[in-house]
Amino acid sequence: MSAPVRVVICDDQALIRTGLATIVDAQPDLEVVGECGDGRTGVDLARRLRPDVVVMDIRMPVLDGLEATRLLAGAGVEHPVKVLVVTTFNLDEYVYEALRAGASGFLLKDAPPDRLLHGIRTVAMGAALLDPDVTRRLVGRYAARIRPAGGTAPETPLTPRETEVLRLIAEGLSNSEIAAALVISPETVKTFVSRILTKLDLRDRVQAVVFAFRHGLVT
Repeated sequence: MSAPVRVVICDDQALIRTGLATIVDAQPDLEVVGECGDGRTGVDLARRLRPDVVVMDIRMPVLDGLEATRLLAGAGVEHPVKVLVVTTFNLDEYVYEALRAGASGFLLKDAPPDRLLHGIRTVAMGAALLDPDVTRRLVGRYAARIRPAGGTAPETPLTPRETEVLRLIAEGLSNSEIAAALVISPETVKTFVSRILTKLDLRDRVQAVVFAFRHGLVT
């Protein structure tokens, strides 16, 4: 058997923190190695314990989850830690700022337990996870505020087809949904996604979504 995925849970509400830990620890392939109630302690724990995933709340005392995420996974961090942001606050600016800070995924606390567990496993494997509902809200309500001035999208090294795939990623579509929309195979979509990440020097789909918003590629 492979070693279980090691998880740190950071949430200032003890009841929520205990509930999350109970759900995670009940899985044979997951293990909670640390818990804390503020962002500063979360950063210290993650740096000391080097977990596979940190489940991070946003609104916390001492240091909020956004800044804690930035310290653990942001640009320039030498040994980044994977962060899955889980919060009750379905506010567009929090989603966007969490992703900009380096989070590998974003889920709402009212998501069912199996989605939380899937999110932890997905992030631990090095993939990215975005709640489709949250992503679509970003497109509908927040993209206009972070779009560059000028009204036209800047040039990118992407082909028209790759740009089309990037737009669909930013709208929250999965590979299979993109394949259906473009009438191509899921394998072809994977190839397009890989090319997009390579050409734009992006880490994962989360960064691709942020890039699309910042460069006005979504409407």
